[in-house]
Amino acid sequence: MRKQMKKMLGLALAICAACLTLTQGVFAAAEGTTGTLFGGYGFTSIAMIVVMLAVFYFLLIRPENKKKKKAEEMRNSLSVGDKITTIGGMVGKIVHIGGDLITFETGEDRVRIQVTKWAISTNEIQKSEDGSK
Repeated sequence: MRKQMKKMLGLALAICAACLTLTQGVFAAAEGTTGTLFGGYGFTSIAMIVVMLAVFYFLLIRPENKKKKKAEEMRNSLSVGDKITTIGGMVGKIVHIGGDLITFETGEDRVRIQVTKWAISTNEIQKSEDGSK
């Protein structure tokens, strides 16, 4: 996850640097023929800030929000009998769901553990021998 974030940040900075170089070249060429264009480099600064915010939104913020929404939907769709893994690495089968708390059994010794919904990492639907849920 961190590698991906660093990669995206590097890409965003490279895009911003390229846009800055391109816009400065355009303004320098325009100033040589007509004087100042849009009051000098004020427009360039504003444009670069807008481009940078757009890049950060589409490369960093939006994907993170999608992941959070998908995880929340998964946690809300849990049902009794589903095999789950918690963020701490415990694996078990859900035996009871009550509000924000989930009770699941681990292993053959049938130890029951209660956790909150936000502590569920993954959900693998328990299938019976005939292939249905």
